[in-house]
Amino acid sequence: METQRIRRRNFYREIKSFWPDLYGEEYALYDIAPITQEEAEEIRVCTHRIGNIFFKICDLLRNVESNTLLELGFPNETLDFLRMKTLNHGSVIARLDLIKTEATYKCIEMNADTPTFIKELFLVNGLVAKDFGYRNPNESTEKQLAKAVRNAIGSSAKWLSEVEPYIVFTAHEENIEDKNTVLYLQELYGLPSRFISLDKLTIQRGEGLFDEDGRKIDILYRQTYPIESMILDKDDSDNPIGLWLIELIETKKLAVVNPPSAFLLQNKAIQAVIWGMHENKHPFFSKEEHQWIEQYFLPTYLEADHFHETKTPYVKKPIFGREGDTVQIFNSNGKLILEEQQKSYDHLPSIFQQYIELPSANYATESGIKCGHILIGSFLVSGEPSAFGYRVGGKITNNLSCFLPAGIKK
Repeated sequence: METQRIRRRNFYREIKSFWPDLYGEEYALYDIAPITQEEAEEIRVCTHRIGNIFFKICDLLRNVESNTLLELGFPNETLDFLRMKTLNHGSVIARLDLIKTEATYKCIEMNADTPTFIKELFLVNGLVAKDFGYRNPNESTEKQLAKAVRNAIGSSAKWLSEVEPYIVFTAHEENIEDKNTVLYLQELYGLPSRFISLDKLTIQRGEGLFDEDGRKIDILYRQTYPIESMILDKDDSDNPIGLWLIELIETKKLAVVNPPSAFLLQNKAIQAVIWGMHENKHPFFSKEEHQWIEQYFLPTYLEADHFHETKTPYVKKPIFGREGDTVQIFNSNGKLILEEQQKSYDHLPSIFQQYIELPSANYATESGIKCGHILIGSFLVSGEPSAFGYRVGGKITNNLSCFLPAGIKK
């Protein structure tokens, strides 16, 4: 154990601007999950197909009646924002959360708006794999990510008709994971830009977003600043600055990445729409797409009635929740058997999704070998499959779950 602790700390000490520990706990494991080339390819095929379904439904929902969007739980203040198409892709960086079953992979949700787990999979996973003598399953994805970030900013500048836009990357200064994720993306961008902490930005309603020196910002890269949190933000004078920011985007005085469509896809109720259309054999999806939905999606509804009637275990999740926050698991009798203690999103509407068990695996920690449940995070970058990797922890994957690097045996 002592040797494992020393090896781990010596290894991660060499990676600048990384966070091997979070909340005083071991986060990035010094261990490797061996996978085959075939498994890596299966995950990418599955990611591609699931992404196609999500992006297709995005185009449909952008044009539905306002009442439908409200019924899905979107705030009224965001409806015009949701209909905007500022970039070709629904999301620049999106992450699917997948569970491996005996026969396939099941998508439990898509984080299309503000996914983290980026630096871990696009950079660190390869360094660990190399150290263990394995091939990196995410080889070349960092170049893909850098190109996507540059293209998204370039397209945003074109949308604004700005030849030399002022580009700012932002995050909460005090959150080490958020800040260093954003700094990593800024480094990959590689062209003139600045990082400015969120609290140093100011809004003048109808005029623009400004830095600490009063310079107007054209493009805001807000990888970790969720829209559902943004619209609630108020300044010391109780001004609704989050809504003012939305207005700036709607009036083309500011562009944001990820784009507005990523917030549309962020809502977990979209999965209930997809499953409902599939159950009704809706012709919006082709025969092949219906097969994909059957294979990769889980029955998901806006009410729990179906699961009570069929005596099926299910999960209750808030439509905009993250990191397992406010998630509850119910057994086949509808009895609550497990819940996340953190309940930041209990004021939001929920979805109800069929529960399936996460597979388990042993992994090495500084305090010895442990057994945990594995969840796959698989990225879509500009709509294409990209890096993937593992989180390992409890039955509900939360912010204390660990990063377990993956490698392909040479």
